[in-house]
Amino acid sequence: MSYQHITFSNRLEISILLKKGYFHREIARVLKKNHSSVSREIKNNSVNGVYDPVKAQAKSKRKRSKSKYQCMKIVKCSELTNYIEINLRDNHWTPEEIAGRWNSKNYLDENGKKIIISAPTIYKYLYSNRGQHLCKYLCSKRYVKRRRKEGRKTKRQLIPNRTLIEERPNVVDKRIKFGHWEGDTLGKIRTDSEVIVGLSERMSRFILIDKVSMLKHSMDGFKMLLNPHYNTFKSLTLDNGVENIRYEELNVDTYFCHPYSSWEKGGIENLFKRLRRFIPKKASLKGYTRKQIIGFAEIMNNTPRKCLDWKTPAEVFKEQCIKNNIKVNLNIYSRVLHLTI
Repeated sequence: MSYQHITFSNRLEISILLKKGYFHREIARVLKKNHSSVSREIKNNSVNGVYDPVKAQAKSKRKRSKSKYQCMKIVKCSELTNYIEINLRDNHWTPEEIAGRWNSKNYLDENGKKIIISAPTIYKYLYSNRGQHLCKYLCSKRYVKRRRKEGRKTKRQLIPNRTLIEERPNVVDKRIKFGHWEGDTLGKIRTDSEVIVGLSERMSRFILIDKVSMLKHSMDGFKMLLNPHYNTFKSLTLDNGVENIRYEELNVDTYFCHPYSSWEKGGIENLFKRLRRFIPKKASLKGYTRKQIIGFAEIMNNTPRKCLDWKTPAEVFKEQCIKNNIKVNLNIYSRVLHLTI
């Protein structure tokens, strides 16, 4: 029978079974524990002869906290503590050298058993609040141990045949020509697989958004948004996210920002910030339907903007389509009034 600590749910069962008149051996059989463990639990954690599961849990937790503490092996042995401090400070030894030298001698504890120490144990002592003052004597002089998170390493893939943003026409920067778009994906929480994709027209601040099943399908989402408005697309600006590797499938002149320079596509970044009014950070996209998400875009496209002389993005977008003889289905930009948001 493998040993496991008695849990709070076990204590609740013990309390119920005791009230029903079960013997200790019978309770142990039900819990699949050794009868001596159950008897010891009832004896040690009862209060005034009464076994209460809440009080028993509190007593057990208090005893457990006092039974063991960090670096107990070193702190309990004053000779070892002094040995580490002297050799680290005065002799400039490393923890590995200290451990090796200590283990080569026969240092015994009060029971006559040899005390063995390892370098990781010494490091753990040094990085604790008890040995923190000795860290300055380490070669690295590091005060906090930093461990890299273990996990699967994803291979970094570079986007092929990129055209950087320096080669984008200057007229795009000035927002005086219609038909130059920016694209991005809205950040999501870890538990979500779905992601929001968005495209915004730089001059009119008009936005198109939708939801796709996974980040790797972002380019399919861009295609879905782009197809009904393909005639309005003269260029597209994206970041260097791995989801944009398939950008050539869009058949649009595409430019890429510099790494970690999201401000170079500030239009879509600003609109996504506005979208956060409807979809807060750390909110799961599972709670939003595609109809609702498209409705949020409708609200944003029909909100007057100071930078547009208090016209709405939808109004400016329609005006530019008419001015440039671009045929689009203007009905899809009308406000969906029956949406429940």
